[in-house]
Amino acid sequence: MPKVGGRETCITSLSQSEGTSRFGAWRSAAYPESVNKRPPVLAVLAVDIVLVVVFCAIGRRSHDEANALAGLATTAWPFLGGLAAGWLANEALYRNKSLPASVVPAGVIIWLSTVVVGMVLRVISGQGTAFSFIIVATSVLAAFLLGWRAIYAAVRKRSTVA
Repeated sequence: MPKVGGRETCITSLSQSEGTSRFGAWRSAAYPESVNKRPPVLAVLAVDIVLVVVFCAIGRRSHDEANALAGLATTAWPFLGGLAAGWLANEALYRNKSLPASVVPAGVIIWLSTVVVGMVLRVISGQGTAFSFIIVATSVLAAFLLGWRAIYAAVRKRSTVA
């Protein structure tokens, strides 16, 4: 058993292949957070949700639309539906082979699904999909959904080298 801080520790992996939930992460009995090799799936999902809602809030604010919660929900739900579709697609295609925090393939699948499905749902619900909006949404959501993953990967790589 490896010793950490003078105590024996047991490092275990929680994965679906071992019959446990994929929502777990690497854990240490002595220092649960210090040995964490990847963020928990629910934390990754929460970051994605927050960033999609921030994108919608910025868009509403830039067009001087009311910031009422109902208005934000009306703007955000198509993109949140696209985000959910992307997460489900990534899970269906890659199951345990792709971490949701990775840029490729998970980030790309989630980003493209958020944009494409989001725009389709906006059309179905009678919301606008002007060409310029599609370009802006694609660009901003790429920066948000791929950007944080790239930063996370760079920080993680640096911390493993140090």
